[in-house]
Amino acid sequence: MAGVKIGLALGGGAARGWAHIGVLKALHEAGIRPDIIAGTSIGAVVGGCYSSGHLADLEGFARELTPRRIFGYLDFNLAGNGLIGGQKLCDRLDRHLGDRLIEDLDTRFTAVATEIGTGHEHWLSRGKLVDAVRASYALPGIFKPVRVNGRWLFDGALVNPIPVSVCRALGARYVIAVNLNFDVLGRGSVVPSPDVHFDDDGPADEPVAELIETPARGMRGLLQRQIFGRGDGAPGISTVMVDAFNIVQDRIARSRLAGDPPDAMISPRLQDVGLFDFHRADELIARGMQAANRQLEDISREIDTRTPKRGTSATAQASYQSSNLASVQPGSSGKALLQPVAK
Repeated sequence: MAGVKIGLALGGGAARGWAHIGVLKALHEAGIRPDIIAGTSIGAVVGGCYSSGHLADLEGFARELTPRRIFGYLDFNLAGNGLIGGQKLCDRLDRHLGDRLIEDLDTRFTAVATEIGTGHEHWLSRGKLVDAVRASYALPGIFKPVRVNGRWLFDGALVNPIPVSVCRALGARYVIAVNLNFDVLGRGSVVPSPDVHFDDDGPADEPVAELIETPARGMRGLLQRQIFGRGDGAPGISTVMVDAFNIVQDRIARSRLAGDPPDAMISPRLQDVGLFDFHRADELIARGMQAANRQLEDISREIDTRTPKRGTSATAQASYQSSNLASVQPGSSGKALLQPVAK
């Protein structure tokens, strides 16, 4: 499909982001290779792994997750500026991505993050890939913010939940967006209390084992109830924070997509999937593939019509490109500071 630059905007959505893996696999099988990928939050995680050639590693990691393993990666940090330190997750990313630089990736990639204090939108298109991804998924109050080039950054979904505008500004002529939340709000989001069962999920040598073999077991149970909620249905701290964040993200996404709509929208059906359901990767990847397959015929046809045919004059091609450039309005968010900050 050479001849037209394809952009892929991967939106945020916590555990629902595993559906992005299925979307990318379906596009790949159909011969559609994005030239530009922009990701926000979990979309930055999946997009960064794809751009660096590690999508298979991420898929393997996701499919192996159980409720027990998920809990083992949550290094609680009540004394800091986030409930979860995130170091265990960072170590896992480092294991696969290492010191890869964004500017050296085969596919052009940008992660979106928000600056604390100013609310500026930052496009992380240079520097260490792991740092950019961590900054983009640092959910306020849940994960610690990440310092990049002297600025403290957190989740980009606060300013650009589905970064279509980033793809356009970077030169994409056909933008495919993946919206993970289109059918969630309005019908009630699903954020279950993750009841962790330790008896049947695996051997005791997993990361969580050190938590349950200490005298602080009672404290661990208390933290679990306070953070994830009680059995009577009362929401925990994380449920309240994440669901409130999800409402804000949905409103911002609707507004920005109305002003800068994508050329194609892929919307997996994820109404019954909770934001913490990371252990449902098999199902979510399959739903992502199904959603992409429903759109593939239209997407392929539209890309084909925009691809300059052999014999097209240089003047006609230049006119076509100019007409498309006229519709690109980078920085449409007004006051956002749109610049790469990682060096």
